[in-house]
Amino acid sequence: MTGLLILRPEPGAADTAARARRLGLETVTTPLFAIRPVAWEPPAPETVEALMLTSANAARCGGEALTAFSHLPCYTVGEATAEAVRAVGFTDIRTGPSDGAALIRMMAETGVGRALHLCGREHIPLHHPRISLVRRIVYASEPATRLPAEAAAALRKGALALLHSPHAGERFAHLVDDAGLVRSSIALAAISEAAAAAAGKGWKSVHTAPAPRDAALLELAAKLCQTERAAAG
Repeated sequence: MTGLLILRPEPGAADTAARARRLGLETVTTPLFAIRPVAWEPPAPETVEALMLTSANAARCGGEALTAFSHLPCYTVGEATAEAVRAVGFTDIRTGPSDGAALIRMMAETGVGRALHLCGREHIPLHHPRISLVRRIVYASEPATRLPAEAAAALRKGALALLHSPHAGERFAHLVDDAGLVRSSIALAAISEAAAAAAGKGWKSVHTAPAPRDAALLELAAKLCQTERAAAG
């Protein structure tokens, strides 16, 4: 492996690249999606007891309407989402242990009965029998129509492709096939089992991070690169 191919949207891609460089890894950044805000109609703040955010993009794209809910507890997936929520004025922030399913269970266990889930156009519907969940789409991920030339060049040189979501896994597989690249020559590292499964079959290798966190994915990538260097040396 000659480095990492980072495919997630900005600004997350830059954050991942900076962390990877601190681990001594070379990176090529070619986002497969561009994030854009979507106009949304907020419910009356008094009708919900908490907010639920499963992506930092929801905080970045929610706009001024978020301020009406800043007095409520905000449940988030991951530290990056917590930081984005903090940046827009929330103070009572509660971060879940892993993914959205674990987060909604945590909310139920802490007594939340009515919550507002701010999410992307492509999202995994979450449910819990004890929670009435109102969903609002506040952003969309617009996909690339072809694999960027820089990404194709990095893959031909042996870069390890990082998949940060099921959406990314599915899109990456489609673009690789369209570009005429051979799956069996490409190694993947996915942030979750769902992201790995979305990429389908036929890859040189597929590895999954032990936890659905960017830091865990990069630790895995670093180990894979070290193992390959040791084998080559």
